[in-house]
Amino acid sequence: MYQKNVLIVLSYAYEKCRKIPNRSFCHDYEDKSEGVKSPFKQQYCKYIKSTCVKPRKSQPDIKVGICSLGATVNNGKVYKPVIICPQRFKEDYMFETIRQKYLNNWNNVKWIPEVYIGVGGSVDYVAVEIDSHNNISNFLCVELQAGGTTGTPYPAVKDLMEFGKYKRNSYNYGINWANEFSKTMMQQAYKKGKIVEHWNRKIVFVVQDLAMEYIFASSDCSKVTRRNPKYPVDFCTFKMVWHETEWKLEFDKIRSTTIAGINTILGGAKPEDYLTEEEFVQNIIKKGIKDGILDKNIGISPVI
Repeated sequence: MYQKNVLIVLSYAYEKCRKIPNRSFCHDYEDKSEGVKSPFKQQYCKYIKSTCVKPRKSQPDIKVGICSLGATVNNGKVYKPVIICPQRFKEDYMFETIRQKYLNNWNNVKWIPEVYIGVGGSVDYVAVEIDSHNNISNFLCVELQAGGTTGTPYPAVKDLMEFGKYKRNSYNYGINWANEFSKTMMQQAYKKGKIVEHWNRKIVFVVQDLAMEYIFASSDCSKVTRRNPKYPVDFCTFKMVWHETEWKLEFDKIRSTTIAGINTILGGAKPEDYLTEEEFVQNIIKKGIKDGILDKNIGISPVI
């Protein structure tokens, strides 16, 4: 009965989720509220306790402010809230979850942001333990990875600013799953993972469950396992769950892998999922004819 009730709640929540931003400037909106314009004027982000750091590319002084928006994953039919700003993860619940899962035996924990790791760039956060002699006695590297959009959801922001509500049921944007997760996140996992592995330590990537759903569908994740303290790279996933009046973070699970596992993911899909040469040649023909480069009567040489 409990599971059935959870599914009913989730179904109701996903019905509310459309192809629109569902959290902007740390506020959830449902086509309502006369006071909706105030956060946009202030451009304030409560997660970082400062002005939003997501500028509009063509007008850097204007902050977009979108924390998450409705989108589908893996050609799905159901819209779900997708986090597109890493600041969205920076709430007490996330830090407390990391503390419970990784630092439960530590005392006097401090979080240091943006720490330079050399050839790997910077680490979003490093949790450190300070001992009774005021020395750093332990540390854990933590990276935050959010999604990115194709197209722009800014027209939705303009509608909220001008009218206090969305004027459409759908806006023209998409999620760049491949660039943000298959490329950016995995390249970071490889470079920084090699460094922390050399130190015999661990790096934790905080990421949404939908991102890992995409990774598992599009890449060879055969070397990704359940949580393993001996492996250098962890993916700690969080879900967006509907709680009465808003979407909230909720811990999902921890998966672990080695640098060899990251290499396998970077390599893409499993060989059995590859196109055959014949299928690829057919794609060449279709695209060539469509672009007017190849003749409609083009054939395939017996040599191929």
